[in-house]
Parts: sequence; C-alpha cells; structure tokens
Amino acid sequence: MNQQIVIAVVGSGYVGLVSAACFAEMGHRVICVDNDEEKVRLLNEGGVPIHEEYLPEILSRHRGGSIEFTTELHRATSQAQVIFIAVGTPQSDTGDADLSYVDAVASEIARSIDSYKVIVEKSTVPVYTNEWITRILERNGTQKDTFDVVSNPEFLREGTGVTDFLHPNRIVIGVESERAARVMRQIYGPLTSGAYYNLPHAVPGSRSANNPPPLLKMSTKAAELTKHATNAFLAMKISFINAVANICDAAGVNVEEVAEGVGMDERIGPKFLRAGIGYGGSCFPKDVAAFRWVAEQLGQQFDLLAEVEKINSQQKKLFFRKIRSALWTLRGKNIAVLGLAFKGGTDDIRESPAIDIVNMLLKEGCCVTLYDPAAMERTKTVIPPGPQVRYASDMYEMAQDAHAVLILSDWQEFAAIDLDRLRNALRHPIVIDGRNLFDPELMLEKGFTYFSVGRPYPTTSVKALKTL
Repeated sequence: MNQQIVIAVVGSGYVGLVSAACFAEMGHRVICVDNDEEKVRLLNEGGVPIHEEYLPEILSRHRGGSIEFTTELHRATSQAQVIFIAVGTPQSDTGDADLSYVDAVASEIARSIDSYKVIVEKSTVPVYTNEWITRILERNGTQKDTFDVVSNPEFLREGTGVTDFLHPNRIVIGVESERAARVMRQIYGPLTSGAYYNLPHAVPGSRSANNPPPLLKMSTKAAELTKHATNAFLAMKISFINAVANICDAAGVNVEEVAEGVGMDERIGPKFLRAGIGYGGSCFPKDVAAFRWVAEQLGQQFDLLAEVEKINSQQKKLFFRKIRSALWTLRGKNIAVLGLAFKGGTDDIRESPAIDIVNMLLKEGCCVTLYDPAAMERTKTVIPPGPQVRYASDMYEMAQDAHAVLILSDWQEFAAIDLDRLRNALRHPIVIDGRNLFDPELMLEKGFTYFSVGRPYPTTSVKALKTL
C-alpha cells in the first residue's frame, strides 16, 4: 500500500461518511468531524446513520483504529495533512447553492492552520468556489504558502456509494499547484496503483489490480464544472426518456423497445434511459438548478436545463393522472405504496417523487399504507402516522384490502414479490407501476389490471394468443 496520509473529513453526511470510511479502507488515518454531537456519539458507538451497502462492515473494521469521529474541528485540522470539506450545500430560494456551511468551515479551518495543508472541496459547489475559499482563508490571516485549495468532486450514487468510491470510472482532481497534485496522487495511490484490489478484504467491483481507475488532473474551475455538467447531463437523459415515454403512451408504443434501440448506440449508451416518475435525491434537482444559476451569473442562458426541470416536475403529475384514471375517484380509497426513497438501495427521501405523490394522494382524501425497506423512519418525520397514514411491516401487510398498489421506488425485492400472494391480499388487483418493474403480459396473466410508464397495456396475453 502507498504512504499513509492523515485526513480530516468535515461533515458526516452521505458524501462525508462514505469518503471517510473509504479513505480508512484505503489505508489512511481519518478524522471525521461533525458538529452534530448526537450523530458523532452514534458513530462512535457503532451505529450507521445512513443506508449504504458495505458501509457498516467498513466502519466496523476501522472504527477505533484508522478512523475516529469527533466534534473538534480545530484538533482535526491541526493533526491532518489534508482537509476534505464535505458539508451540505442546499439549494437556496434563488436556485443557487447555499455555501454558508462551506464558508463557516473554511473560516474555522483558517484559524487552525499551523503548517502546510491541502484543503479539498468535496461538496458539490459552483465554479469559483475554490477562489472564494482561498479568499476566506487569506482574510482570516492564513499565509498563501501554507495551503492549497483543491477540487475533488464525487460521483457517488446513493446506495452504491462505497462501491462507486472504491471502483470509480475516473478520479477527478482540480489543482493549481504540483505540490497539491502530489498529495492527491498519494491519497488515491492505493486505487490508481491497483494495490487496494489485492487486499483480502477489498470491496468487490469493476476495478482490479490489472484495471485500476485513471486519475484526471485539471484546473479547479474545470473540476467544479465537471461535477455540475455530469449531473445535469444524467438528469437530462432521464427527462429525455420520460418525454419519449409520454409520446409512447400516446402512440401505443413500448418505450423500453425504443430505449433499447437508442441505448445500443455507443455514442449514447443504455444507462439512465429508464422511464419512470422522474429523478429526485439530494443531487440532481439541486445541481441542475445550481448549474443553471451559474450559467446565468456568467451571462449564459441554459434554457435546456429549465426544460429538464420542467419535464421532471410534470412527470409526477402525469403519473398521478394514471392513478386517477385507474381508480376514477380517489377520496376514501385505500392505496398501498411500495417505495418511499427517491430510488432503491437508499433511505434518502430528499426530493423523492414518491413523497410528492403520497402527499398528492393525501390531499385527495385517500388513505395510504406505506412500505419501504429502509426509508420509513425518515418518512415518518415528514408524513407522520395518522388517520390517513399507516406504515406496514412488509409488502403483503401493506397490500391488505387496498384498492390499488403503487410502485414508486425501484427496490429489487419489489420485483421479486410473490404476485399471487399480492393479488390475494388486494381488494382490487390493480398495480400502477411508476418504475416499470414488471412485464405487462405477466401481470395480465396473473390477473392484474396493470399500468406502467410508456408501455401499452396488453389486452390479450401471449398464452391466449398461442391458443388461437
């Protein structure tokens, strides 16, 4: 393994906690800092506040050894060679990223620097943030030769963040000095050299000792824009295929056939071409809005991103029309809801289309029974149990005596549900699938009235056709 670096990670949210755990897994000493005393206590006692595959095992392996959790930013800054800022950058009322947390952390770091430090933007930030952090440090009395500010954007998908971190398709570093570049190469050396993948406890993934990830060095501004441009492009692909799905609905065409034909073009690729109820989460909505705001501040109109946002917002409303069409009237109906997180594999409900749709149902006077493998506790904080809201312990309890089932997150265990048992639990065998998890012909054969996104509803099963 390469030289050990002492790293401070400020922030223990999705990005910060995954980054801290993975740096420790790579052989570095990590001090993870958060001002939330309760979260720090939980982490020190062995708890894991977020749902991420492999994260509990890695934290268990390194807690008390190469990783520690603290509220003491000054101590962490003094001891660390490299400080990663991974605090939240929520969307402000004007659409730009709120950098107040970054500002506060940078100011505190400035008061603690007593030797050369590399300060790394890990949060998603607009272009020029690197320059603002530099100004903050200098205004607080930090000498120019005692620090470098680096941009190192993350490209993690919630639910698979650990695998994405340790098996990246690229590592992007934005640097303005070779001194800082050398430090960043040392940090990621266990991955770029392939040494990590020879370890017996290495997390499995697409990379190996013979196929390590590349490290891309660029300017700090280019790195900042790379993150925004990447997320905006992926959000655009999702909105594009959803717009195509709506055309397919009108034309009686299966959008999955169209998506397959489009995705086989190597210039486009098949990923993010799955029709559904739109994107959500902590990244895409915020980053698309922030990128558009940045463009406007630089005198550029990025109207394409406005259309991406518009299509994504409309998609939930169009799906709600499917629900109304399937049930005719909604008031007093019992609706079972599968999935609350913005996607499968995570407990994150931020900007979740599922939450928006549940709230639409409640406004229409429906009673809802909700189930999600990981996100129910978080959902209870925004949709508490009550006369109209009940939380189920499993998928079949959720469906009991319901007028219809909605599928709003793409958990794999939903696709493996026992369809016969589901049908028997329902009052009416109606499934309205916002994630296209099931084969329409199979659902017809199983006796369901089935609606999905951009796929025609079969009126005759394949088996019936074969008997003609």
